Amino acid sequence: MEGSFVNIFIKAAFIENLVLMYFLGMCSYLAVSKSIKTAFGLGLAVIFVLAVTMPINWLIHEHLLSENGLFGRDLTFLKLILFIAVIASMVQLVEMVVEKVSPALYNALGIFLPLITVNCAILSGSLFMVTREYTLGETIAFGLGGGFGWFIAIVALAAIREKIRYSNVPAPLRGLGMAFLITGLMGVAFLGLMGIDPAALQ
Repeated sequence: MEGSFVNIFIKAAFIENLVLMYFLGMCSYLAVSKSIKTAFGLGLAVIFVLAVTMPINWLIHEHLLSENGLFGRDLTFLKLILFIAVIASMVQLVEMVVEKVSPALYNALGIFLPLITVNCAILSGSLFMVTREYTLGETIAFGLGGGFGWFIAIVALAAIREKIRYSNVPAPLRGLGMAFLITGLMGVAFLGLMGIDPAALQ
């Protein structure tokens, strides 16, 4: 079980990174990566939301929506509605905590903090969990790994964008143009990890 947990975590964080491999959650990824501080805050929020919502959604899927669940009939057609409801409630919790603990970060994140609710990287985590038929432990590992991978990607992009802010970048590539180029290069770099077997690293 421990080996499986570590394998899935490493695979989700590095080899199958939600942003750099599947290009999920690109809207907030590109918009909030202008500074390390805001990228760091949003990255932590994504880790928390993924790590909490995925196990809850697994329990809902296995014990309420499946034929072997509480109601004894297949209710999986409700999974999207229930998954999004769980995600929305967790994002609301994160929003309240961030507003209370760090008002400056809350204001800096702006609309992109509540938009985690509709961040496709968050919902895709739960949908991947269903299609890959993960156990609860594997789901927790995938949630933590996926969130950590998203965190690494956005903080790395923010650090690079801060460094090149004063560089002599051609005018057509300034701003989002350069962000797309950097993201593509980071994706190619992470693509090189696909040949690594996580089990061999233990």
